[in-house]
Amino acid sequence: MTYKLTGMESKVAVITGAGRMRSIGRSIALELAKAGCDIVVTGSGRSAEHYPDDEKQAGWRDIDSVADEVRTLGRRALAIVSDISDLDSVKSLANKVMAELGRVDFVINNAGAARSGDRAPVVDLSPAAWHKVIDVNLTGTFYMSQVFGQQLIEQGQGGSIINISSIGGKLMAPTTAAYAASKAGIHALTCAMSGEVGPHGIRVNAICPGIVMTSRLDDTSQEQWKQIINAHVPLKRAGAPEEIGAMVVYLCSDQGAWITGQLYSVDGGQLAGR
Repeated sequence: MTYKLTGMESKVAVITGAGRMRSIGRSIALELAKAGCDIVVTGSGRSAEHYPDDEKQAGWRDIDSVADEVRTLGRRALAIVSDISDLDSVKSLANKVMAELGRVDFVINNAGAARSGDRAPVVDLSPAAWHKVIDVNLTGTFYMSQVFGQQLIEQGQGGSIINISSIGGKLMAPTTAAYAASKAGIHALTCAMSGEVGPHGIRVNAICPGIVMTSRLDDTSQEQWKQIINAHVPLKRAGAPEEIGAMVVYLCSDQGAWITGQLYSVDGGQLAGR
């Protein structure tokens, strides 16, 4: 007899920031589709000229490629360009989801600002770099949680909001002030909201990935990452995006129905005890 997670068949899941080929968002979308969900994938509409070489060689089409993969798994899929840092854009996203699919059950706030000029000491950090990270990572998560949270309450059938944060919001390392503040803010948002919407049967949790094998690692050599992992990760390897996706599936399932207000480090033991 096999063990199977339940409660996701024909449910609708919205995943932001799910267009990159080597990404956590794509894996979340595919794992939820395998579990029986219909999927909405969003992205910022990045230009193909900015795709990594492997995406260009594969003929990758961002969120449209992910939506096609979901359909191959036998589930419905919508691909919608949306700027989560803009409230009107988030409201438009919600309206499109309801018009096309009629409901929403799971909201996965995965979109995040890419590394740019924000990795600097506070005294050198430009206000523009600060605001870019905060606007996408924290304010965008707030807008998504507010707009879709209202929809979940209106539906009256519970649901789950999962915020993809980072162990960076717990480490709070030097030169990461903007990123760490945005992720620590997500932790506060997660815990506060869980108490507010719990009476409606809505769960709110955060997953804090450590070092995961995505395109975000391309700015540092594999040898350097190997040294970092060997020094700081007890399990001596980076995580796979699918492992974050599996955690999302569990938190959306019936088997995760008594879990809310939690901040889960999924990091190979890097932050053991925190």
